[in-house]
Amino acid sequence: MSQEPGASLEPPLEPFGAAHRITAEALGTALLLAVVVGSGIMGERLAGGNDAVALLGNTLSTGAGLVVLITVFGPISGAHFNPAVSLAFALRRELPWRTAALYVVAQCVGAVLGVFAAHAMFAEPILQVSTKLRGGPAQVFAEAIATFGLVLTILGTLRFRPDFTPAAVGLYITSAYWFTASTSFANPAVTLARSLSDTFAGIAPSSAPGFWLGQLAGTLLAVAFAAWLLRPPYPQPNSQ
Repeated sequence: MSQEPGASLEPPLEPFGAAHRITAEALGTALLLAVVVGSGIMGERLAGGNDAVALLGNTLSTGAGLVVLITVFGPISGAHFNPAVSLAFALRRELPWRTAALYVVAQCVGAVLGVFAAHAMFAEPILQVSTKLRGGPAQVFAEAIATFGLVLTILGTLRFRPDFTPAAVGLYITSAYWFTASTSFANPAVTLARSLSDTFAGIAPSSAPGFWLGQLAGTLLAVAFAAWLLRPPYPQPNSQ
């Protein structure tokens, strides 16, 4: 279905108020981080030292969880769960900047609480700081690619197949876990929260700024590219 120029690509939201939308972003992001960190802990414990098996379990759980969470919370808040996604919609003038800022705060708080919940479920110390280094230009570039692909996936499916967006995002992240060197964090709030988990899914705080830089670059590039690629088609002249 084509859209008029300037029309929002976000699916119409139900008439929920700001409090409901902010809560949905916080809770959805918390549950996402509980999935990411919890499945990483479980995978590592059951894999017997085989990191590939642990990563596979982590991947499948995260991709499946994303499909469910986006389906549930999408009609309430848009189910961003990601400051990069909120920034993209704000830059496209499809989300007010004030709302985007509130989303980002909710996402970061929710992400940290989700990590704490995962630690509690597996009897891990609640407060941790990761020691897992993920530094270097290759990792930063991988995050730029991962985030570019994620934002473009969201904008593209909302433009042409909005009903498929939850599945598309889940499938993209499942794939990007394996084709990117960084295992596709693609989310500044996720990066922040995972720096507070010294488990399989963690990232050392010293590595986080490089990831944020790559995520910002990928977001800006995706928004700029989508503005050209996904614009409504030019009217076709009458053949008569």
